[in-house]
Parts: sequence; structure tokens; C-alpha cells
Amino acid sequence: MTKYNVAVVGATGAVGTRMLEQLTNTSLPIQSVKALASKRSAGKKVKFGEQELIIEELTEDSFANVDIALFSAGGSVSEKYAPYAVKAGAVVVDNTSFFRQNPHVPLVVPEVNAQALDAHNGIIACPNCSTIQMMVALEPIRRVYGLKRIIVSTYQAIGGAGQQAMNEADHELREILNDGVDPTAVEAHILPVKGDKKHYPIAYNALPQIDVFTDNDYTYEEMKMTHETKKIMEDDKIAVSATCVRIPVLIGHSESIYIETEKIADISEVKRLISEFPGAVLEDDVANQIYPQAINAVGKRETFVGRIRKDLDAANGIHLWCVSDNLLKGAAWNSVQIAESLHERGLVRPTKELKFELK
Repeated sequence: MTKYNVAVVGATGAVGTRMLEQLTNTSLPIQSVKALASKRSAGKKVKFGEQELIIEELTEDSFANVDIALFSAGGSVSEKYAPYAVKAGAVVVDNTSFFRQNPHVPLVVPEVNAQALDAHNGIIACPNCSTIQMMVALEPIRRVYGLKRIIVSTYQAIGGAGQQAMNEADHELREILNDGVDPTAVEAHILPVKGDKKHYPIAYNALPQIDVFTDNDYTYEEMKMTHETKKIMEDDKIAVSATCVRIPVLIGHSESIYIETEKIADISEVKRLISEFPGAVLEDDVANQIYPQAINAVGKRETFVGRIRKDLDAANGIHLWCVSDNLLKGAAWNSVQIAESLHERGLVRPTKELKFELK
């Protein structure tokens, strides 16, 4: 059996460390794993199962003999180094936003559109974490009843903003609880967006801004969900709008989703379809207060779906709630799943050159 040499770019980050963790329990046949990161991390060690890998500095020459390169070190890193990986013969699975809307790059949630991998040109993009779990929750409904409209409100964990944001949230809570600081007086430096003009505390707060605002007053996060949904489902006619909110939860995104189906759906059948769909777990027993919760999703690969109910006014309207570990299914596990799907479909093949423009 063919075994692959795998590289993880951004191996010290919240997603990179989880990519390594997921690679220890995968159907992907692995020969070796290389941990790559910035110069300041070179020489340090990172866990890989029972082993410790020595981190190597990411350079243009890092991808010799690499078959699959998993990237999660920021869009600018992917922009610069992914082409070198392709040129060296690796297939790139990119977990940043840089390639997602490139028409030549498949945007893949394996349970939903693994067939998109067949036309890859050396790079595959992993969607935004909030989009991924929504696709898993809605695809079984779409396949049977069709989708006309999606309105989603997200309740996103701090972990989606990175380890520094989680550390700052912890510091804010300690200031409030241990030192008696008024929550409104806590000084913040990262959220809602590190590079934006103002920063607000997340402790005891909810921030209706993830990423910076666009010209239409939606944030880039919200527009990502709109554009990515249409691309993954290959349907520009689906109406999609999102409101994305950061809440004081460390890991686990939650979403309240309203959909309008093309055909009127039977709720009991919708529940059955979700319960049988790969990667989805039905948690919907309100009589016993059973429904998805972020705290229960942490460390799990699945997307949990519940609170499924008919809209009170629209015959084709359905409400549901879904939760997933944003660092696993929303990033690391989806990336490893893509690598598994490439192997299963015989698509781990060297491209050697980009056949499209970077944008």
C-alpha cells in the first residue's frame, strides 16, 4: 500500500496541533509527518501521538518528498508557500481563507461534496468553520427537499480567533472575578478583530462582529458563509444571509438556522435524514431537554443537530440548532478528512505547477 509523507504547516497553532492529533487516528496511510512553523518555533518540539516531532522552519524548500501538505498558518503564508508545495509535488489542503473563492480550487466538506475533489489542481480549500457545520446539518435536507433560503445566526467560540484571544479572555475573567474589575472597564487588545480600530472585552459579553466590516455592512465572516455555501452546494440561487456573533465560550460554535425548503418537509423525516447522514448526530428530544450544547461537542468530530421544528407561519420554513467543535470539524478534522478522501479517490497525485492565478 502507498504511504504518504505529510507536512503540517502551522504545527504550533491551535489548529495545527489538532491536525497532528487527528493524523494519529486516521485511515490515511502515513509514512512520515513533518511539523513546520515559523523561524521562532524551529527546534522546539510538538506532540504527535506518543512521539515528539522537532519543528522545522518553513521555507521554500520544505516540501521535498512531501505528498500531502496541510496548511493552517494564515492566508499570507498559504499565498506564499502553497505554490512551492505544489511545485515540489505535494497536494495542498489549505485551512485559510486565501483560496476559498478561487474558481479553480475545490471548496470541500467531504460528507457534502467530495466529488469536487476530482477536478483539483493541486490545492483544495477547507471552508470557514461556521460554514462547515452548517453544510453538514443542511445537506441531508437539501438533497430531499431542496433549499431556497438560509438565515443563520452564529454564536461563535473565542477559539476561532486563536490562542491569544483565548488567553486574553481568561485574563479578563480573572480580572473581573478575582480583582473585582467592572466588566466595562476591562482593557481588551484583540477582539472583535485584532487589526481593527477598537477592541472590546468578551468576558460577560457578546460581540456582533467577527472579522472586519465590508461595504454592505456585513462582516467578512458573514459574507464568507454566504459565498461559501453557494460554492459548496453549487447553487447561486440559494438566498443566504448571516449574523455572526462572538460569545464567551472557548471552543464550540453554535448556530441558529432558519431555512425555507423548495418542497414542504415532514419534520419527522427531516430528523431521520439528519440522524442517518455521515458526520451528523441528531440530539433532539425536548421532552427530556436533550439538544446540542457546545460544551458537549468539544473534542468530537461530529456536528450535532437539534431543536428541529416547523416555522409557525411559513409552511416550508424550518428552524434548527447545530453545534460543532470549530477547531476539529471546523478546521483540523475536516482537513484530514479531505486528505483521506483524496487517498480513497486516488487523487494524491503531483501537479508540479499551478494552472491558475493566485487571488
